[in-house]
Amino acid sequence: MGSRFEIGDRDFLLDGEPFQVISGALHYFRVHPDQWADRIRKARLMGLNTIETYVAWNVHAPRRGEFDLTGPRDLGRFLDLIAAEGMYAIVRPGPYICAEWTGGGLPGWLLADPDVGVRRHEPRYLAAIAEYYAQHLPLVAARQIDHGGPVIAVQVENEYGAYGEDADYLRALIDLVRGHGITVPLLSCDQADDAMQQRGSLPELHRTITFGSRATERLALLRRHQPTGPLMCMEFWNGWFDSWGRQHHVAPPGTNAQDLDDLLAQGASVNLYMFHGGTNFGFTNGANDKGTYLPITTSYDYDAPLAEHGAPTPKFHAMREVIARYAPVPDELPEPAPPAPELTVPLTRALPLLDALDAGLLGDQRVWDRLPTMDDAAQWEGLIAYRTTITAEDAVLSVGEVRDRALVLLDGEPVGVLSRTGHDRTLPLPRRAGELTVLVEDQGRVNYGPKIGETKGLIGGARTAVRELTDWRTVSLELDPLGPELLAALDRGAALQPETPLAGPVLVAGSFDTVAGADHFLRTDGWGKGLVWVNGFLLGRYWSAGPTGTLYLPGPLLRETGNELVLLELHGAAAPRVEFVAGPDLGPIEE
Repeated sequence: MGSRFEIGDRDFLLDGEPFQVISGALHYFRVHPDQWADRIRKARLMGLNTIETYVAWNVHAPRRGEFDLTGPRDLGRFLDLIAAEGMYAIVRPGPYICAEWTGGGLPGWLLADPDVGVRRHEPRYLAAIAEYYAQHLPLVAARQIDHGGPVIAVQVENEYGAYGEDADYLRALIDLVRGHGITVPLLSCDQADDAMQQRGSLPELHRTITFGSRATERLALLRRHQPTGPLMCMEFWNGWFDSWGRQHHVAPPGTNAQDLDDLLAQGASVNLYMFHGGTNFGFTNGANDKGTYLPITTSYDYDAPLAEHGAPTPKFHAMREVIARYAPVPDELPEPAPPAPELTVPLTRALPLLDALDAGLLGDQRVWDRLPTMDDAAQWEGLIAYRTTITAEDAVLSVGEVRDRALVLLDGEPVGVLSRTGHDRTLPLPRRAGELTVLVEDQGRVNYGPKIGETKGLIGGARTAVRELTDWRTVSLELDPLGPELLAALDRGAALQPETPLAGPVLVAGSFDTVAGADHFLRTDGWGKGLVWVNGFLLGRYWSAGPTGTLYLPGPLLRETGNELVLLELHGAAAPRVEFVAGPDLGPIEE
C-alpha cells in the first residue's frame, strides 16, 4: 500500500501532513555500486530524509542504440537501497543535468548531428528524449511513493532559464514524463534570478531555486515567482567543484551551517548539493568555457559533508547539528575513516604508446581526405591519434582549433603541445620530413552554457607554412577498457630500471599486494599527465597542473594479492614508481 506526496498551499504534504524535505544529492554514477548502501546510510545518520540523484543519459547510452541499466548503472537497485534505508528519493532525469558531467549528460552521438536541436522543441531531439525516457522512467514510475516506493518527485530539465525560454519544449517534456506513468509532483529548478525563474518553468511545474548563501533573500525571490506551495532550494551549494590548473575550493562549515539554519527556519525544504560528491571516473568529467576552457578534475569531492571516500567531515557534523533543530536525527554516528594503506609500487614494464599504435593494439586505422573531428570518427570521449606525412618545407603546424589538448610528435619525438585552455593553435616543427602524430585528448565536454553539444578533436582545418594538410589517418584509441592483446604486449614490454626517468607517451605497468577492500589514495608526484587503471578499471585522469594531488581508489576494486596497475603517461615521469598514501590531497585552498 502506497502513501501520497502532494503539494499543499504552503507545504509538501505526506499523507496529508506537512513534510519538510531535507535531502542530499548523491549521484549513483559517481560512486562504486558496492558503496551505495554505505553512502545512503550515512545520509540518514546526518538527519536527511531524502536522497536526490540525477540520471545521466550518456552513462546509460554511451553509444547510439545502446541502453544499460545493469551493474554501476542499475538505477532501480540504487532507488531500492534508498527505500531499504527508510528514505525518500527525488529523481532528476534531465535530459540535461549539467552536474559538471561530460556534456551535461547529453550523449555526444546525439548532438554530433548539427541539425538536432539542443534543449529546444525540435523533432529529432524530442524523439531521442522520448526513447531515453521510455527506457528508464518506467522503473522510476514503479518505485513512486504511491506504489510503495521511495520516489516523491521528479524534476523536468535543469536550470533551463539559464539557457533558453522554449515553453513548447518544456511542455513536451512534461507530456513525455506523464506519459510514462509519473504521477508524483513535477519540479523545475532555476537560479536566484528573476529572468531565469520566469523563463525556466511553467504553471504545470512547481518551481524551486538554487543558491549557496543569503537564504532569506533568495527564498523571497522564489516566493515572488511561486506564490503558493512549499519553498524549496533544490541545490543548496555547500561546496564547489574544482578545475584543473586552479586552486581547490572549500566553503567554511560554520557559514554553510548558518545558511542552512536560516533556510530550514523558514520552513523551506532543501537538497544539499552535494551531500556526497564522489568521483568523475574514467572520461566522465565535464568542463566550463566562459572564454577560457576549464576541465573539471577527476575528484568531485565538492567539499561536501561526506568526503569523496565516504568519510564524515566537520561539515557533516555542523550540518547534522542544525538539522537536529528541525527534524529527528539518529543517535548513531558514522565511524571516522581509518588511514589508508601506505606503499610504494614499482612499475616494471613499459610499452611506448606509438609502438602500440603502430601494432594496431589501440584500434583500427581510418583514412581521410580531409581533417576529421572526433565526432566524424564516431568517438565520444578519450583520445584520438591523427597522423600524416610532412616535409622539411612545412616548418609549422597551425590548426583552426584544438578541442581540447594535443601532444604533437614528429617520428615519435615530442614537438610541443596545442592547448585550448592556453589558446595555443600553432607551433613550429623541426625542418625535416617525417611522420607527424597529433594525439588529441577530449578533456571533457562542456556541461554548461551555449557550447553544449560542440564537436571534439581538431576543428577547422590544419595547415603548414606551405600548404593545407588534407591526407590524414586516425585511430580512435580504445582505452576503456584496455584490450587483452594490448595488456599482453605490455606484459612483454621492456623492463624498467629503478630511478630512471621515463619519456612519454608510454604505457607502464606494475603489480602490488595490499589490504583487500580498503580504500587507497594514489599519489602521482613526479608524473606529468595521463590516465590510471587498477585491475582493469579506469580511475580517471591525473595531471601535475593540480590542484588534486591524489586519485581515489575505491576499496571494492582491490584484492589481497596481484593487483594490476597501469598508467598512460603522456609526457614523462621522474622515476617508474607511484605511492599510495594515507589520505587524500585535494590541493592548495583558494584564499
